[in-house]
Amino acid sequence: MRIMRNEVSYLTKFKMENKMNAKNILVSFLAIVTVFAVMATVSAGVIGTIDKVKVDGVHIWSNPTVQAGDEVVVKVYFTATADDRDVTMTVTLDTGKEKVSATTDSFRVRNGSEYIQAVALKVPYELDDELFDTAELEVEIEGKDHDISDTYEFTVERQQYELTVKSITANQQLTAGETFPIDVVVKNTGYYDLDDTFVTVSIPELNVHQTKYFDEVFAIDGYKNYGEEGSSADEDDDYDDTVHGTLHLEVPFGVDSGIYTLEVTVENDDTSSTKAMQVVVDNDFARSVFKSGNSLWIVNPTDSVAGYRVIVESPASVSESMIFVPAGASQSIEVMPNAEGEYSFDVTVLTMSGELVDTVTFSGNADNGNDSDSTDPIVILTVILAIVFIVLLVVLIVLIGKKPEKSGEFGESYY
Repeated sequence: MRIMRNEVSYLTKFKMENKMNAKNILVSFLAIVTVFAVMATVSAGVIGTIDKVKVDGVHIWSNPTVQAGDEVVVKVYFTATADDRDVTMTVTLDTGKEKVSATTDSFRVRNGSEYIQAVALKVPYELDDELFDTAELEVEIEGKDHDISDTYEFTVERQQYELTVKSITANQQLTAGETFPIDVVVKNTGYYDLDDTFVTVSIPELNVHQTKYFDEVFAIDGYKNYGEEGSSADEDDDYDDTVHGTLHLEVPFGVDSGIYTLEVTVENDDTSSTKAMQVVVDNDFARSVFKSGNSLWIVNPTDSVAGYRVIVESPASVSESMIFVPAGASQSIEVMPNAEGEYSFDVTVLTMSGELVDTVTFSGNADNGNDSDSTDPIVILTVILAIVFIVLLVVLIVLIGKKPEKSGEFGESYY
């Protein structure tokens, strides 16, 4: 029994010693953490005090109201309570759905001195789908060893009248002669409802456009789909701040291949907004009028008969001044210079409605062969010399071929 008591006593003593060691370790750990916290507090002390903040010249404590989409200047006045370097000021504006921020260049501060720093911010459009909202403005001044930050609030509201093109959906790879759809989503990001809204899609460089009437766009939630031509909105969408529509554009046949700008403009009597995207047009037949010798070829790449008028400068003439080319075919006409010597003139091809198709220049040298005085003297001399040479050659041949005459007669010999 005595042995068992001794073992119990030993176990109890061992447990107590372990508890004491654990407490000592915990105390030491807490002490180390406290030391680091104190060091951090000392090394990252307060850089100063923010005395006042102004937004576009209005004191932040006066609860200024700014417009969504505007660029505002935030000016901060503060007094340094420590010396520090590499100091920057960052201002962050948070509307709840979107954040924007701006940071100054670095500078140095001196204990007891007053400073003014300013940044420009563009106020976000997104306001939690409300007409106005409270935004949070955070100002943070941070140096190498010290910093300070503070948060303020003010009101952001929508512009009075504002329409925004939220999205453009269209094929970006197009072919000349193609008719393609453009899906447009428009939102009223203003404070008030907008009446008589029109949407126009265009490619200004190609002089093509289409306009559609989007009616009224409200300043509260909803969605309306105008869809294809002739379709109507859903009956239960009585109040819509977002509308969708489909418009169409036709790329002309005769355009050059290249990159063009597709523009979407939404407007009414109170506001207007434009958004653009790039499209690529391919055209294997950028020109429909070609010159070949004294012939003019006109190609009709369309899917219907096309009529053309041909106008030529005087004194030239053409075999036909009006020509009709079947769909996907070509025809030629003859061009007559009607001139002597060097000439240069233009032949212009127009559509039947008077639109310019192309202008081709013909140039060359015409010789009618009737003017003997215009013969080159060198050519005449060459001909004369050739005739003389031929005569001499004939005489020489005759002389060579002639037999010589006998000088005397030989008598007969008798044996």
